[in-house]
Amino acid sequence: MATNYAQPLYSPARPLALAIDRWIWVFMAAFFIAVTLTGFIPDAIMKVEMVRAGARPPFPPVLHVHAVLMGAFLLVLLAQAWLMATGRRDRHMLLGRAAFLLVPTIVVVGFILVPAIYQQVWHGAQTAPPPVQEKLRQTLLFLDNIALFQISAGTLFPICIWLALRARRTDPGFHKRMMFLAVAVPLSAGIDRIAWLPTTGPASPLSTLLYVPLVVSPIFLWDVVRHRTVHRAYLVWLGLYLPFAIAVYLLWDTPGWHALVPRMLGP
Repeated sequence: MATNYAQPLYSPARPLALAIDRWIWVFMAAFFIAVTLTGFIPDAIMKVEMVRAGARPPFPPVLHVHAVLMGAFLLVLLAQAWLMATGRRDRHMLLGRAAFLLVPTIVVVGFILVPAIYQQVWHGAQTAPPPVQEKLRQTLLFLDNIALFQISAGTLFPICIWLALRARRTDPGFHKRMMFLAVAVPLSAGIDRIAWLPTTGPASPLSTLLYVPLVVSPIFLWDVVRHRTVHRAYLVWLGLYLPFAIAVYLLWDTPGWHALVPRMLGP
């Protein structure tokens, strides 16, 4: 059963409120894409130039596959929001089948990508000239910490998507909210690459951990104002997100974690 909300707060503006109810999801999907592009485009341009200059090895092929899959998923999310906003529910349900194929593929490719990048840097640290070796060793320490986010996202994302898809027929309100909350977790990779955002990194992961719930705050705040309650999707998501966030914060840059990662991801 769908959650029963209290009477909307702004009944005189009900047509406007109903319009926002539909289109805020399109806005959020477009916002997620904008965050991703803002973070990744300058970063990708810089790294491509480094590859051309011989300052870093070429990108592993699995990285391109990962980028295409995540881009496709964000576009599907935007299309799904647009279809629902324009009343095309049947097409929304038809396109939704793509998630059943994309999500497992994204997860598998992600868990291949993480050790592939780590091992590429590790091999470089063994064979590069001494000055470059030291720089690559520092990069490995950084990748140790980034692995915390990658493992968290690789675990949380499919769990949240599974919860969302399971509720698609019985609780559409939970379904749509959890789909967006699921995408917010791996969005941290794009957020981290936005150079002008205030950050506590690389010393602490706190800023990134806080930016993740911040990016979904527009839909949360609208829900609270519109319905005068907190939808249970946010509570479920927070109950999943907080343990991972605490673990990331506590393990960040600890000797034990730095000792464990090479055993997990190294050659």
